[in-house]
Amino acid sequence: MAEAESPGTRLHGLVLRICTFWAILGGVVLLAVVAVNVVSVVSAAAFNKGLPGDFELTEVGVAIAAFSFLPYCQIAGLNVTADIFTAGASRFWLALFSFLGALVALGFGVLLLWRMYYGMIDQRTYDSTTAILQIPLWWGYAACLLSLALLVVASIASVLDEMNRMTRP
Repeated sequence: MAEAESPGTRLHGLVLRICTFWAILGGVVLLAVVAVNVVSVVSAAAFNKGLPGDFELTEVGVAIAAFSFLPYCQIAGLNVTADIFTAGASRFWLALFSFLGALVALGFGVLLLWRMYYGMIDQRTYDSTTAILQIPLWWGYAACLLSLALLVVASIASVLDEMNRMTRP
């Protein structure tokens, strides 16, 4: 008879699916940035005039895309690690190191979410926009805040998953 799935495992699976979808959306944003740059370069070469504000779209789009990948990397366990130092470690020590890494990710996620929120409020209060296209900068902050909130959720799920792994016989 198969073992029943634990609530922590179900949570991890749900968060993984949400983070995967979010990362794919970030990939779509990155592809759109590439398309804008291709069009700009081709129009500059063909007509001696690129797209106005292409670098602004690139800055905002790449920031949004980069932040959208963070939750997926956390929940899927794809962050950069120094395996050379843990090659001979036992399962318990590997789980402990992963647990500590998830705690650090949780701490940084909460810190970034907190500070980025106040950064967004400042950008909105002062009506900061990009120079050429006049895109409100707080829009980019808002998208990044969603990613950071998802990073916090992914980190919590990772912490719970690693705690479960450490306590398994």
